[in-house]
Amino acid sequence: MTKTKLIDGKQFAERLRADIAARVEKLKREKNITPGLTVIMVGNNPASEVYVKNKGKQTREAGMHSQEIHLPESISESDLLAKVHELNNDAAVHGILVQLPLPKHINENAIINAIDPLKDVDGFHILNAGKLATGQESFVPCTPLGCSMLLRDILGNMSGLHAVIVGRSNIVGKPMAALLLKENCTVTIAHSKTKDLPAILKTADIVIAAVGQPELIKGTWLKPGAVVIDVGINRITLPDGKTKLVGDVDFPSCQGIASAITPVPGGVGPMTIACLLENTYRAATT
Repeated sequence: MTKTKLIDGKQFAERLRADIAARVEKLKREKNITPGLTVIMVGNNPASEVYVKNKGKQTREAGMHSQEIHLPESISESDLLAKVHELNNDAAVHGILVQLPLPKHINENAIINAIDPLKDVDGFHILNAGKLATGQESFVPCTPLGCSMLLRDILGNMSGLHAVIVGRSNIVGKPMAALLLKENCTVTIAHSKTKDLPAILKTADIVIAAVGQPELIKGTWLKPGAVVIDVGINRITLPDGKTKLVGDVDFPSCQGIASAITPVPGGVGPMTIACLLENTYRAATT
């Protein structure tokens, strides 16, 4: 039986944020530049509010300038576009992030693609997505970037390994595939229409679970020794009525089979904001 290593994303993210803070301090001292991140939030989604608050707190702790713009849910698409263009032209703003999801009357792609690609610290702009897909330098979406950092830390050289990504979203699945191809992995993208997912996962040296289905992937589906990165965050209700956060992987059943696995919470989640800070620092220095 394999002893399963817990991949501590929280600890890794703390080290990364400390390194970013040191670089920010040097940037201020030597070039008088303070990286600035502006987050736009439309409406009052409680989960988004907590996330935006955490982003602001960690941005400030890293020595960066943090601005949060709260706009009413009723705002028109044209008014939101005008706000994005205003920030594009503000030299003190290096990174712009529009918190998703947006209200149904607003076209998300239109807003994302209105952001200056050089300030697109979420990495969602079509230009950045296209550059990533074709192996060019670009901003990389924060969650896949964090996953790739954790994988490099645990595995080192990934050349030739078979990676199976469960999920094909533009936010995680597709950019993750591009990053793993860059590491010379053999990449399979599985999704809701994939036939015999357990058989495919049995061949995987690396599993990226990003499908949004609580505890879908069982330990018996894994190849012994596989490294598992669980991107899923799902709140389930227990028989006693209490709720619990779980991933897309059935964590207990993977113990003793996977060689390493990220917990939920405390795995990929902390890496996402740390990588947002990394992208913001990069936007301020390029």
